Amino acid sequence: MSVIDEKVQQLKGFKLHTVKTSKFKTNTIVWKMKSPLKKETVTARSLLPHVLQSNSEKYPTTAKLRSYLDELYGASLFTDLSKKGEYHVMSFSLEIANEKFLSDQTPLLKQAFDFLANILTSPNTSGSAFDASTVENEKRSLKQRIQAVYDDKMRYANYRLVQEMCKEEPYALHVHGQIDDVDAITPESLYAYYENALKEDELDLYVIGDIDENEVAGYADELFQFSDRTPEVIDARQTTMKKTDTNTVKEEQDVKQGKLNIGYRTNILYGEKEYYALQIFNGIFGGFSHSKLFLNVREKASLAYYVASRLESHKGLMMVMSGIDNGKYDQAVGIIEEQMQAMKNGEFTEAEIDQTKAVIKNQLLETVDTARGAIEVLYHNVVSEHSVSLDEWLTGMDSVTKEDIVAAAKKCELDTVYFLYGKGEAN
Repeated sequence: MSVIDEKVQQLKGFKLHTVKTSKFKTNTIVWKMKSPLKKETVTARSLLPHVLQSNSEKYPTTAKLRSYLDELYGASLFTDLSKKGEYHVMSFSLEIANEKFLSDQTPLLKQAFDFLANILTSPNTSGSAFDASTVENEKRSLKQRIQAVYDDKMRYANYRLVQEMCKEEPYALHVHGQIDDVDAITPESLYAYYENALKEDELDLYVIGDIDENEVAGYADELFQFSDRTPEVIDARQTTMKKTDTNTVKEEQDVKQGKLNIGYRTNILYGEKEYYALQIFNGIFGGFSHSKLFLNVREKASLAYYVASRLESHKGLMMVMSGIDNGKYDQAVGIIEEQMQAMKNGEFTEAEIDQTKAVIKNQLLETVDTARGAIEVLYHNVVSEHSVSLDEWLTGMDSVTKEDIVAAAKKCELDTVYFLYGKGEAN
């Protein structure tokens, strides 16, 4: 029996993904819209889901919309924005109680579909424009979200690394857009962008729970009808700029703790056969508390307050993030480079490999133990255009050898070193 049994069918302008499981007492519906990251649309696209979730034609105020969610036995609505490689993804998530567990048998699932369809396809408008006050309120909130990145120096350092590393690449754009572009967005221009997104985005609807899949397909087919489209596809390898030398950027600000972030090009993407080895390589190198970076940079040398590495699987990047004393730059960079070279030399044990495989497996199974986590895992297939089941993923990871990990490590190329340090401090 497979870990996740996903069924996919093409409906009118979108794909329906269903997972029937008795694991949850709630049903989760997630609507995803995917489009290429573009400078001219990234800010409007970041604003759009927040305007849509604020109110609608049927629920013209936020209070009325939230009150109706309370009537649906405390249903919850979330929106989210993410970057998946060179794509900008909007998500609308609705979690609702399973009517099978209610005494009055209210048709909650049907009501949830009606509600989501109303939010997405019948917004609160005046002519060909969104409600002006809603747009202005959400523009203020968007500015605050963008500004928050600059106020949180850990997030800021990661953003700046990506900016420097991916100059001239769409991935350099921030997921929330550009603060200087917010004011220019009008209720009319945002509504025009909304209509265009519904015509051109790649649309996917996920439903997970103890559901009747035919019933769900009926609701989806009735309520969500869009034009056929051929979504724009990006070749991740074509959008990755090759650099001939390493870029080093140092930035001075009023910070007590230095932020040293280092970016590598992995030259391996999700769905490729080397990806399993890359995951284990990252885990041994810096992904977990037993990793080389944690043990050598933080524990043995006491150089870092925190240190870890993470992958951007659809872009082929690995980022090392650390917080160090402002005067320890050279020493920290040196030890991090030593650990990378150790990985390329195969200086790790079978025990480390087994431990890392076990941690990754447990982490993955914990992720899919929640409905929204399972959807995020399944959505990798849409972004990558590779159909990899969770069972294949686990089997592929189990088969990885030490030689495979070394080969993945040798593909990693140092791209950019970014250091944010305190004013007047040695660096």
